[in-house]
Amino acid sequence: MNQTIQHDLIGMTEVVAKIPSFISKVPNLLSGLKQAYLRTPNSPAGLGIAFEKAVKRNPTGYALLFEDQKYTYTELNQWANQIAHYYLALGAKKGDVIAVMVENRSELVATIVALAKVGVTTALVNTAQIGKVLAHSVNLVNPIALIVGDECRQAVDDIRQDLNLPKDRFYWFADQATRQNVGRAPQGYINLAEAIQSFPTFNTPTTHSVKGKDGLFYIYTSGTTGLPKAVIFTNSRWTLAYGTYGHVLNLNTDDVMYVTLPLYHATGTVVCWCGVIAGASALAIRRKFSTSSFWKDVQKFDASAIGYVGELCRYLMDAPPCPLEKGHRVKKMIGNGMRPNIWDKFKQRFGIEEVLELYASSEGNVGFSNVFNFDNTVGFSPTPYAIIQFDKEKNEPVRNAKGWCLKVKKGEVGLLVGKITRRSPFDGYTDAEKNKSVILKDVFKQGDAYFNTGDLVRDIGFRHAQFVDRLGDTFRWKGENVSTTEVENMVSEYEKIAEAVVYGVEIPNTNGRAGMAAITLADHAELTAEDCQKMATTFKKCLPAYAVPLFLRVQTQVETTGTFKYQKNNLKEQSFNPENTDERILVLLPNSDAYCDLSAEIFDNIQAYQYRF
Repeated sequence: MNQTIQHDLIGMTEVVAKIPSFISKVPNLLSGLKQAYLRTPNSPAGLGIAFEKAVKRNPTGYALLFEDQKYTYTELNQWANQIAHYYLALGAKKGDVIAVMVENRSELVATIVALAKVGVTTALVNTAQIGKVLAHSVNLVNPIALIVGDECRQAVDDIRQDLNLPKDRFYWFADQATRQNVGRAPQGYINLAEAIQSFPTFNTPTTHSVKGKDGLFYIYTSGTTGLPKAVIFTNSRWTLAYGTYGHVLNLNTDDVMYVTLPLYHATGTVVCWCGVIAGASALAIRRKFSTSSFWKDVQKFDASAIGYVGELCRYLMDAPPCPLEKGHRVKKMIGNGMRPNIWDKFKQRFGIEEVLELYASSEGNVGFSNVFNFDNTVGFSPTPYAIIQFDKEKNEPVRNAKGWCLKVKKGEVGLLVGKITRRSPFDGYTDAEKNKSVILKDVFKQGDAYFNTGDLVRDIGFRHAQFVDRLGDTFRWKGENVSTTEVENMVSEYEKIAEAVVYGVEIPNTNGRAGMAAITLADHAELTAEDCQKMATTFKKCLPAYAVPLFLRVQTQVETTGTFKYQKNNLKEQSFNPENTDERILVLLPNSDAYCDLSAEIFDNIQAYQYRF
């Protein structure tokens, strides 16, 4: 065991040393845990109830800050109520789904609160999606309506004929402060900001009829079939996050949480916002993350906490020092993916005292949070879980002679699995077959069931873990889950490419894994300079920016297993090092519009961190 890992191991001595600083959180944490665990699937629960509670606690305090817009809890609540009453008047009811495709801005937040009060499930569509993928995502959840921001309208117009929606169920928000100016809707859309104006501002009668088992969100994750999966996020799960992560953060009415993460992801809309609502604090949002504007916004909004993913932290560390990164109120941060090699440096440079790193997945039933404020850990989990031995070659858990799985020892790496119980249910996907594939049965005894997270973690003791790697057909890049099959399908559509195998490779000093595609060319085809430019243009057009492969390896033949599955392990190990293969390797360098051949010099510069991918 290396020295760093040994240093990170946690025992009773280390926990006892943290108790004095932990004591102040206990009352708030106990209050949250009471709300999280003293509930049943039929208890009234969820975002709508919690938000109305925050309105009572801090009616005149700010709830939302965006650009130059400011909304108090009362103002945001009244806005949400008008949207909710409008959809109730149309006949929307608990169990219905409305798809929402709006970038991070005030209209998105008001809409989410509104639909939560009605009991309608909000399908949080990834605003980077286009084409077939977007049409699939919307149709998958059978919505009764689609609400789109003008900034996303072109993407919707391009596939509108493929959507299973009546013509009169397309709603539109102008790309501006619609509480001040509703704008003029384009043909074929109903102007939602205008339509709600005559509706009541008082609380809807439906809020307290929403129960824990009712759907709150659909959040999309990468699918092994090549298209996104929609994961149901119930009000019960939201209440669990609210009672744990939300109360551990320990914010109050004077706090401001600055979030640049996309609100169609659970980290932004669940984890970060939970803490804000629990403290009746202010949520300050930005449309998209910007390194150069980050500390300017922190000062502008007087933020005291920030939401993060690992990439965000790396970008901030890479930026040259600026005066604004000091002298702010930010002492706390919550999120996931903080790299161990910058953890302490980040805290020191920016004056952060508490990193509430956490682990959770949109579909999973196990969560960790760094309640004791240790370094280099996803934290502590009160939920039942196990870390079991896993055979990477066979791609399955190790079982003993009796057929039972084996737990790893302290300091060792294994597969994280979450026990499925009444208190820790598995809510699952829209696809029943997918549900079956991620449930392990008879793990430690006959009849038990565990959710397979697909993640490798290290057991560092005292119910704490470190994230190590992700298994399967997805990898993380730029804070997003990339579906290898989705990218393979798109890359293979290029006229000269017969087949593509996509996988993630590590680039030094970056978070996650960058996309690399091993491609096989059609008969007698060759890649010219024109192809190198055309491929880059094509891939950027049909894939989200984070999913565009940065490396291409030109193969003569694809290596497969006996069951015709792609052999990715060797490709991952050889990565993009030109010395590991005689085959041609291409790279899409930052700010480039064409792939170029990866030379030994370029490889050395990548290793030396001369390029900022």
